[in-house]
Amino acid sequence: MKLHEHIDGRLRAFIEAQHVFFVATAPLAADGHVNVSPKGMGDTFAVLDEHTVAYLDLTGSGAETIAHLRENGRITLMFCAFEGPPNIVRLHGRGRHVGLADPEFASYRGLFGDHSGTRGVVVVDVERVSDSCGYAVPLMSHDGDRDLLTRWADNRGEDGLTAYREAKNAVSIDGLPALDPP
Repeated sequence: MKLHEHIDGRLRAFIEAQHVFFVATAPLAADGHVNVSPKGMGDTFAVLDEHTVAYLDLTGSGAETIAHLRENGRITLMFCAFEGPPNIVRLHGRGRHVGLADPEFASYRGLFGDHSGTRGVVVVDVERVSDSCGYAVPLMSHDGDRDLLTRWADNRGEDGLTAYREAKNAVSIDGLPALDPP
C-alpha cells in the first residue's frame, strides 16, 4: 500500500475511468450496522480538487450513508480496476449530504449528468489517499450502465419519489435520522 498526499493527476485519471465505486460508512454505536453501497452510472462522480470529491446521490431503497454522515461524517470510497492493470484506490474522509432543498445544491448540480431520482450530492473532504495492488480483483468488462433506476424514478414522478423518500429514506436501519421531510 502507498499513501499519497493528495489526489494527483494519475490517481484522478484512474478514479474517473472507473465505472463503479463503493461507499462505506458506519454509525458510532458498537452494535450498529456497517454499510457498503455500490455506486455507478456515468456522470455521477466528480473530483473537485486534490482533496475533495463529490457524487450524485440517487434515490434508493435506504439512506444509510446519509444517516451515518449526519451522525459522524466518516466515509471511505473505494475504486477497483476491473479492466487494465490491477489497482485499488481508497479515499478516506469526512462527508456530508447536500440535499435538493439546500441552496448549496445548485453549485454542484452542473458537475453531473441529468439523472431522474436525484436526492442530493455527497461531498467528501478527503483526508487520506491510498492505493494498493488489487491483484485479487477479477478482470471484468463494462457492458454499459443499467437504465432501471432511471426508468423506476421516471415512472414514480416527483410526487411518487417524494412519498417514497418519506417512507423509505427517513431513517436508517439502526433508527438514525436520514432524509428530512420535504
